Amino acid sequence: MNEIKIFTPATIANVSCGFDVLGMALDTIGDEMLIRKVPEKGVKITKIIGQNLPLETHKNVAGVSALALLAQIDCEFGFEIEIDKRIKPGSGIGSSAASSAGVVWAINELLGKPFNSSDLVRFAMEGERLATGVAHADNVAPALFGGFTLVRSYEPLDIISLPTPKDLYATILHPQIEIKTADAREILKTTVSLKKAIKQWGNVGGLISGLYEEDYDLIGRSLEDFIIEPIRSILIPAFDTVKQQSINSGALGGGISGSGPSIFALSKGEETALKVADGMRSVYEKIDIDYEIHVSKINKKGIRILKY
Repeated sequence: MNEIKIFTPATIANVSCGFDVLGMALDTIGDEMLIRKVPEKGVKITKIIGQNLPLETHKNVAGVSALALLAQIDCEFGFEIEIDKRIKPGSGIGSSAASSAGVVWAINELLGKPFNSSDLVRFAMEGERLATGVAHADNVAPALFGGFTLVRSYEPLDIISLPTPKDLYATILHPQIEIKTADAREILKTTVSLKKAIKQWGNVGGLISGLYEEDYDLIGRSLEDFIIEPIRSILIPAFDTVKQQSINSGALGGGISGSGPSIFALSKGEETALKVADGMRSVYEKIDIDYEIHVSKINKKGIRILKY
């Protein structure tokens, strides 16, 4: 196998209560990437369509992630990368993670799978470090593992796959404004009150329990963020109204997707998720901001091959 074309999914990080540790993969939104072997050693990004991103290897998250992988193996050839970038940078649904995770997954396939999924997360985190200044895994982990993931520990890295209830759907509103993750991190407080921390721990445990038990009501009750959302939500136009309208339309709950500006809601069943989309739309039709809305099942597989 000398080349491979893949779909690499968008992701929702944090899932309200799990800042930097929880994430989930989406099924209907993502990038396409083509990676091929070439005789010359190293990594070259030869083509990017859809977004204006750097082709220079050391300035692109895909290039940096690929180099991190190749630094750990003796390879007699190199790789060229083409990216059909369908996830907008700064959208809050894992744009940099899709490129970072996709390239290391594809190269691993072309090399005969010498690395496991946890290894690939480490390599992809270097792309996230370039994009955000922090090597976090809450987007790249679900992209690589599929479904819901928990980063139990960063040192040492310990990723746990969580179950996905079969009827769970996500609705995502993406206002067409950009919020850079690095900027969204800078406004966060570095200390948290014990009272808020206790509430947050309870919600993380409740959400994970709800996923295992397929208890949709418990999932909904646990989708509450006392620490990050109150600060970041001020950057997102009509956030509170969209969230309340989503719940009024039948959503279990929701919050900020990653660092924003996208807003997500989880629902039981596609019919309800579509009603939630209509509710979100009713809010943003009154605002002078362009937007996109996506409805997606949770992607249990993660990255998938489109063509050998």
